[in-house]
Amino acid sequence: MTNSRQPAVAGFFYPSQASELTALVRGFFGDDRLQATDAAAPPVALIVPHAGLIYSGDIAATGYQMLIPHRHQIRRVALFGPGHRVALAGMAVPSVDEFLTPLGSVKLDTKAISDLMGLDNVVQSDEAHRLEHSLEVQLPFLQNVLEDFSLIPVLVGMTSASSVAAAMAQLQALDDTVLLVSSDMSHFHDYPTACQIDADTASRIVDRETALNGDQACGCMAINGLLHLARQSDWSVELLDLRNSGDTAGGRDRVVGYGAFALRGT
Repeated sequence: MTNSRQPAVAGFFYPSQASELTALVRGFFGDDRLQATDAAAPPVALIVPHAGLIYSGDIAATGYQMLIPHRHQIRRVALFGPGHRVALAGMAVPSVDEFLTPLGSVKLDTKAISDLMGLDNVVQSDEAHRLEHSLEVQLPFLQNVLEDFSLIPVLVGMTSASSVAAAMAQLQALDDTVLLVSSDMSHFHDYPTACQIDADTASRIVDRETALNGDQACGCMAINGLLHLARQSDWSVELLDLRNSGDTAGGRDRVVGYGAFALRGT
């Protein structure tokens, strides 16, 4: 029998009805963009936000747009994000065979996950994944922009950039794999303050700095690891979009920042 992780935030962070969810996600792109073609190589990695889709979905779509021309080529997604519910030391992977959303099943690459557990700071924890939204909200995008793919979901807790980079490098070496980091930026500042903080953080990400903290991005540990690997691999970082909830669907007294970035090999 297939062991599944059930959706935890369907109906809260995104619609629980498949038709409504599909319409919302596809609306971020438009039909013409979903059919996009591009001869350039796909990015090796993306950084995208993970708030409720009405707030951050448009920014996330700016990143996912980069994958659409390569939807038949990408067969594996290594998805890293912060754990908001369970305190973690190191990184946590699940034991299940699939993650479910209202759009259906996302199969996990259980072999790659098992191999990842050979690293000293990777543990298995279904509890860490059970209610976590940072990875789940990415799945409807992946289900719409890719064809047949498998997922390696990794929650990142307190750990070094080098250890995260080692896990990412092991997965990125697999054929037809893209790395994906899920992170929002600053939280609950007024609009002008958030814009200033997020612009500075975005500049640091583009410069591949590896000492971001939680005040700059909730997924700082995963981002630091990705940027550590980017330095090792000589990948470039491009800012695709930088906005906040005051630009999309919220007020401007207390906003959350969102950024989308693409990393490319040389």
